[in-house]
Amino acid sequence: MATAKRFEELEVWQRAKDLTNLIYKYSTEGVFSRDFGLRDQTRRAAVSIMSNIAEGFESQTQATFIRYLGHAKASAGELRAQLYIAKDQGYISEEQFSEMFSLAEICSKQLSKFIQYLESQPNARRVREEGITYNVEH
Repeated sequence: MATAKRFEELEVWQRAKDLTNLIYKYSTEGVFSRDFGLRDQTRRAAVSIMSNIAEGFESQTQATFIRYLGHAKASAGELRAQLYIAKDQGYISEEQFSEMFSLAEICSKQLSKFIQYLESQPNARRVREEGITYNVEH
């Protein structure tokens, strides 16, 4: 169990940040960088994962936090779908696809476990500045 006082301390947020940086790195190369629609949508989905985790953490209620974590999980699914398109179009290599897809999948699993944990804490109505205790294994 770990207690987070800031969203930056959350392992799932750190992983989402790493994923976002990878997306930016690989989407600035070659043909992918010129498919503005897919490139921008892929970047937005990645940024959405980490942004929703942060926004939810800063919210005032646990229910709101859980809802934002759900949005982050949905964005992780959207991102995985877009990675298939990028791979199928030859914009990214199989290795790049696997690296980003695996990280997106880990984020999604961590988010699921985090949501399950928070839902199992019925008496914790408010997210306090001192943070939430949770256990996320992947």
